[in-house]
Amino acid sequence: MKFLIDFFPILLFFVAYKLNDIYTATGVLMLATVMQCLIIYRLDGRLQTMHKLTLGLVLGFGALTLGLHDERFIKWKPTVLYGGLALALALGHYVFKRNFLHMLLGAQLKLPSWVWHRLNLSWMLYCVFMGAINAYVAAYFSTDDWMNFKLWGYVFPLAFIIGQGVYVARHLPKED
Repeated sequence: MKFLIDFFPILLFFVAYKLNDIYTATGVLMLATVMQCLIIYRLDGRLQTMHKLTLGLVLGFGALTLGLHDERFIKWKPTVLYGGLALALALGHYVFKRNFLHMLLGAQLKLPSWVWHRLNLSWMLYCVFMGAINAYVAAYFSTDDWMNFKLWGYVFPLAFIIGQGVYVARHLPKED
């Protein structure tokens, strides 16, 4: 159920784009993201920082896209999101000497500190990669190509998350 809630805004975005245009799709994305956050808030009683950040970026970049009738804003939103995440993880690690991943997930996962360090580094690099590849496609390809990249580009996060799961599983404490 949670999986469907997380992905229905982007799914509706693709459908609206295929049926109409990027501006209709942007409006649908904005509305669907608000609905998503309301559902999550209703179920959990709160929104995680990532949901708040995504909502703010979708509404901000969506409003710029619609208000200025310029599709570049919505196309650059993922790059800003990934760049912000990479920067936050890097600042947490190198400046504040904090591992934000460990702070967020440490209660659910008992892992050695060196594993948390590697996870943090891998998430930083992943976010830089995803932000850079989105920027490249947004800058040098058509909107149709960008939408196809967004659809089929889900291979990257899927592969990364599966890889992270396999890595984490190897380091979880063994149950007696």
